[in-house]
Amino acid sequence: MTLTDDKRALRSAMLAWRGTLDEEERRAAVAGLLATLRRERPIETPAVVSGFWPIKDEIDIRPLMIELFNQGCQLALPVVQGRGQPLLFRAWRPGDPLEAGVFGTLQPSARRETLEPDVLIVPLLACDEEGWRLGYGGGFYDRTLAGLRARRRVTAIGVGFDAQLVPEVPHGLGDQRLDWLLTDRRACAFV
Repeated sequence: MTLTDDKRALRSAMLAWRGTLDEEERRAAVAGLLATLRRERPIETPAVVSGFWPIKDEIDIRPLMIELFNQGCQLALPVVQGRGQPLLFRAWRPGDPLEAGVFGTLQPSARRETLEPDVLIVPLLACDEEGWRLGYGGGFYDRTLAGLRARRRVTAIGVGFDAQLVPEVPHGLGDQRLDWLLTDRRACAFV
């Protein structure tokens, strides 16, 4: 099998698993994620933090983003600029209206200020104990992280359900490692 095949197989398995979670499990995971953030403190505040609006059965990080806002962080949400392009980040505050983006995402209005984050909260389908992340396959976060890291230090924090921590994630030359994984049960820092 090729790297692409390996990624596709793991992606399919993780999407299927995540789709089996019921609402009670999802609510408990959100509470656990907040508790982990409060206990482990992987984000030094204040900071410019990009989050994401959850899609496709992703863990709901909106309460986590509100917590960070209340701690003095300036928030942003990603905007897909186009295939093969890095993400752009626009300022967002809890309660701000959002517009439809691509792939079923919601994003701040084009009238909102563009920001460059210090910390990126990154969605994932799987992560391993070395910090390798599997996303949906578009490479948007890998390109974005590569560009930001070429200019300055940024922190990438993957968030997900604890069962999304797997023994191994297939990865290649263009893939970017996470600095942290934050789940409903633990925080892992990757060196």
